[in-house]
Amino acid sequence: MSVIRIPKAEPESKLQSGGAMDRVVEAKGLSKQVKIAIGVGLVLLAALIFYLMAPTASSQTVAADRVTISTVQKGRFDDFLPLRARVTPLVTVYLDAVEGGRVEQVLVEDGAMVQKGQLLAVLSNSEIQLNLLRSQSDVSREVNSMRSQELALAQTSIQDERAVIDAQLAADKAKRQFETQKPLMEKGFVPAKVFNDSRDEYLSMQRRAEVLRRARAINQRLQTSQLAQLRASNASLSGSLDIARSTLDALNLRAPVAGQLTAFSIQVGQSLNRGERLGQIDSAGRSKLVAQVDEFYLGRVEPGQVATAEWGGKTYRMKVAKIYPQVRNGTFEVDLHFVGGEPGDIQRGQTLQTKLTLGDPTPALLIPNGAFYNETGGAWVFVVTPDGSEAVKRPVRLGRRNADYIEVLEGLEPGERVLTSPYTGFADKDRLDLEK
Repeated sequence: MSVIRIPKAEPESKLQSGGAMDRVVEAKGLSKQVKIAIGVGLVLLAALIFYLMAPTASSQTVAADRVTISTVQKGRFDDFLPLRARVTPLVTVYLDAVEGGRVEQVLVEDGAMVQKGQLLAVLSNSEIQLNLLRSQSDVSREVNSMRSQELALAQTSIQDERAVIDAQLAADKAKRQFETQKPLMEKGFVPAKVFNDSRDEYLSMQRRAEVLRRARAINQRLQTSQLAQLRASNASLSGSLDIARSTLDALNLRAPVAGQLTAFSIQVGQSLNRGERLGQIDSAGRSKLVAQVDEFYLGRVEPGQVATAEWGGKTYRMKVAKIYPQVRNGTFEVDLHFVGGEPGDIQRGQTLQTKLTLGDPTPALLIPNGAFYNETGGAWVFVVTPDGSEAVKRPVRLGRRNADYIEVLEGLEPGERVLTSPYTGFADKDRLDLEK
């Protein structure tokens, strides 16, 4: 068996205390300043990444399938303007009450075809009838007075003529007596006193006849002027009487032109005021088209331009007959008259789709017409980059438009792609990120 030897215990003086065995171990790590610097760096890096990745104020992300992308291409531009025109009568004459009164008779119905001068209705107005009687009485009295004055002037003229004749006769007698006594006085057969008296009487009669002639000429001029005034007054009075009669006749409502009577709804016993609208007469079988045109084309639409319309499988030609330049709600109005025949079955108020030709077809650089034009006015468009990831705003100059295409004058090249859908919501951006 083995023996295990146990060493001897050493004296206490030789034993070492535990305090001599413990040592302070310093922990190794990053300093506080380094940690702050690292934190600031991380924040700056995150801000840079956010700045690079986030959209700017001048850009916006748009889904590519929500916009319309069209290609710029060369082609033929047909310069026409589509219009929706309303059928109206070529000639419309309105019926107004010239004088007010009570409706006594209605002789035609609304919608009837009438002839020029046909009696439509009869009105009554007691005041107008009394005024006519008073006017007739006044005119008759004035006419009689003027005729009396004319008669008095004629009698005065006759009296002046007789006075001149009598004076000239007396002068002629005195002259013959003077000429008879002159040779007898020279021979002494007639006393000188008698001869002188005969001479003086002859000269006096001669001067009297001259004075009466001048007076008659003056009276004739005055009488002529007065008679002209009287005749003018007579004509004026007769004219006023005719007006009074026509006023009474205006109570008989007649058709001013031939055509179809419409909007005529007066009733017997109804009281009408002067100037009140009673109805209208439309030209039968003759129509025109009235179209509203965008104010953009005000300077390009001219009288005489040709328009066409399809109806019943046929094409009908028209021309611009009249332009109304007043702009209301962004449009102005034009009248289109048919050239040659017109559809026989169109009705008033019906609408036709027409094409107004503004110019001859020409080769041009084209983009499809779209709603973007309403927001840009043709001054700029969004052009898609070749890789299709972005659309950048670019200034352009666009020209004429029709329903299908817009003419490109400057700023685009064939093959480039542009956004032609509405720019609502991002018209103020300079760049669009197209998200697929």
